[in-house]
Amino acid sequence: MALLSISGLVAGYGGITAVKGIDLAVEQGEIVTLIGSNGAGKSTTLRAISGLVRPRRGAISFSGQPITSLLPHKIVALGISQVPEGRGIFHRLTVRENLDMGAFQRRDREVGADMERVFALFPRLKERAGQTGGTLSGGEQQMLAIGRAMMARPKLLLLDEPSMGLSPILVETIFETVTNIRAQGTTILLVEQNAAMALEVADRGYVIESGVISLHGTGAELARDDSVRKAYLGEA
Repeated sequence: MALLSISGLVAGYGGITAVKGIDLAVEQGEIVTLIGSNGAGKSTTLRAISGLVRPRRGAISFSGQPITSLLPHKIVALGISQVPEGRGIFHRLTVRENLDMGAFQRRDREVGADMERVFALFPRLKERAGQTGGTLSGGEQQMLAIGRAMMARPKLLLLDEPSMGLSPILVETIFETVTNIRAQGTTILLVEQNAAMALEVADRGYVIESGVISLHGTGAELARDDSVRKAYLGEA
């Protein structure tokens, strides 16, 4: 049984249907990437999984449990956390307070230990623990957004465009962190415009075009596919 299973998902906003009946699965321990052009339906798919967009049709299950009609906080409690496009940090809260917000539903005594794990992943955040989020650089804000999501102890981490707006060096750092998070036991579904980097770290991938899945395969298979190379890897 897949950790996450999506069947016939249709979702959108108002009169716009952004996702038009996709099937997708993520197995425990995988990094799976969803690549496509702007407006293809990638972020809508993640928002539907998180409960931020109500599916019009189709089914989403997590660990065998239907979650299609659950509210977002219930989905987080089950073990799904999302790092949104644009980071969405709380600019007036400190780094430490932002991380605490990621654990707002937890009542266990391991929150402090998990914050130290986040600081081990991102030593820069520990150095800036007392700074407000709005004073951080773009790269540091992305680290904070990922750290905040990890504070919920997710089984599945949804990453929406983690490299957006970052320098090449910071992009490398973020993707190294993604592989480290998977190595620590968290499954990852990654939406990323940098298809080359995404396919390099992914076990499997899906290509979404105009709201439908056009291709799927291993990361290596998709990276070798001529249509993917032309459309997403910048090769003629």
